[in-house]
Amino acid sequence: MAIISLVDATLSFGAPALVSDANAQIQPGERIALLGRNGCGKSTFLKCLAGVAEPSRGEVHCDTGLVRGFLPQEVPERLDGTVYQVVASGLAGLSGLLMEYHEAAQFVSDCPGEEALRRLEQIQQRVETEGAFELHERVLRTVNDLSLQPDASFQTLSGGLKRRTLLARALAAQPDLLLLDEPTNHLDIDSIGWLEKMLLRFEGALLLVTHDRMLVRRVATRILDIDRGRLTSWACDYHTFCRRKEEALANEAAQWDAFDKKLAREEVWVRQGIKARRTRNEGRVRALERMRTERAERRQAEGKARMLVQQAKRPGDMIIEVEGLTFGYGESPIVENFSTRVIRGDRIGVLGRNGSGKTTLLRLLLGTLEPDAGTVAHGTRLEVTYYDQLRSALKDDQTVLEAMTEGREVLVFDGRPVHVYAYMENFLFHRDRANTPVSALSGGERNRLVLARLLSAPSNVLVMDEPTNDLDVETLELLEQLLIGYEGTLLLVSHDREFLNNVVTSTMVVDGAGGVTEYAGGYDDWLAQRPAPEQAQPAGAKRRERKRPSGPRKLTFNEKAELEGLEPRIEQLEAEREELFAQMADPEFYRGEGTNISAAQLRVKEVESELGEAYARWEELESIREQSGRQNR
Repeated sequence: MAIISLVDATLSFGAPALVSDANAQIQPGERIALLGRNGCGKSTFLKCLAGVAEPSRGEVHCDTGLVRGFLPQEVPERLDGTVYQVVASGLAGLSGLLMEYHEAAQFVSDCPGEEALRRLEQIQQRVETEGAFELHERVLRTVNDLSLQPDASFQTLSGGLKRRTLLARALAAQPDLLLLDEPTNHLDIDSIGWLEKMLLRFEGALLLVTHDRMLVRRVATRILDIDRGRLTSWACDYHTFCRRKEEALANEAAQWDAFDKKLAREEVWVRQGIKARRTRNEGRVRALERMRTERAERRQAEGKARMLVQQAKRPGDMIIEVEGLTFGYGESPIVENFSTRVIRGDRIGVLGRNGSGKTTLLRLLLGTLEPDAGTVAHGTRLEVTYYDQLRSALKDDQTVLEAMTEGREVLVFDGRPVHVYAYMENFLFHRDRANTPVSALSGGERNRLVLARLLSAPSNVLVMDEPTNDLDVETLELLEQLLIGYEGTLLLVSHDREFLNNVVTSTMVVDGAGGVTEYAGGYDDWLAQRPAPEQAQPAGAKRRERKRPSGPRKLTFNEKAELEGLEPRIEQLEAEREELFAQMADPEFYRGEGTNISAAQLRVKEVESELGEAYARWEELESIREQSGRQNR
């Protein structure tokens, strides 16, 4: 039986409607991906199911007592408090009491005293009376699972940590239905891997909007697709959906072609001479009127973007040569004694956790940031185009036309003049949108606008920092094909695993502690080649040769035994962590010796570190096992 249903729903902010007469049901335990172009209404659809918006027409029916967890695409502007408070706010009814209890416990930990203990005991009695103690532990456990600091100020967090906090808020409610809008935005590679495994373990129903094709492929068992105002359901995985959707579009095109030919014949008939009009079949005339109406109401598929890149003159073989590169901020090293050569035609991906220094490495390689030590030499005849993740080239008070062309009416592309409106059409900005302000564009449209502006300039070195954010799957695949065919040199920072697999030929991994290590191939190749945590090379280690591996390797005998022992080890550590949390949540705990309190707090940190290493090693060995299994099949 469905836990939530959308009945004859229309979502509209004008004409035409975003979605018309939509019907959908979600069953318990389903994992569904909602797909569609930028601006087609996916986020609005999710908000209606989450209960934070209403459809223009139609109804949303929910099971009585249905618990919904919702991660919005944008971080709310006015959301204050600590991480604990934000996460606890997702628990209806008792969130205020939980926040008060957490603050009192933290105060006792920092400033133990009789008055503080009495206040904590009073709140503790209320917590036990109202049955909130289990919820308090759940909030702490969820915060800890997502590697968040409960007492950190939400407003001071990075974009990625804010998104992770909002995800923790959605999960802490233990929802029957989890609704996620672009959950991988601003998350790094490791966090995306963790998210994927968490969603596979999640026992409730799931509906997510994402442009991460690998995540959809691995998680979703059903696809909902919004196309030209129609919502359709596909009971299959992502790969099968892509094939069936292509076949459906081809059949639709054939049917429309036959319909248009018949309509043209009927129009010729109705316009025949006097003799034909005297013998006219009125039923046939009425049928023609219906055909005209049907043709007028047809919503054509919006054209695909046509991305082209303007190639500059061929540079020399050597693009960038680095010797002993060292740089850091204060006591925090970013790069230590790193050496490499970038050769013409290289397509290099840059990986690393958020804050590890990926953008800093790009700036060092481009020469826009001076190193503390070492040298960076550039080749001859370089023409560099740089796409930055902050989209700093755009100004909100500009129009689309001004931002794209800087006042020019004609662009010169590969030696040929191209009118600005024709060029805009290539990136799906039609003439009637030329004067739309940049501030009114969606995230995906802003990305397309930056791409249009940058690709209009000739280049032989293309540097792109997170170009895939907010792009729909179709535009993402077009950008992918463009970069695969690009004849120049590419430096690419991205957290899109499939994009990296398909585009880059080698990978630089920044570890955030000064080490930069090079690997052959893309994301999957890096997973297969990277050393285990205990075997990791020190900062500045010698680069690896860029030879693509011949195929995935198999687990050794010792690795198989290690993998079998990791799951019980992880369970043991998680049980110990929960026991420590339970002890530290008891007010009596803080009446004990200060050394015992400090020892427990230290042990929590040690268990967290051991859990992180165990999970990382399990993921690595499991990935090798899966790749080997696919190769054998």
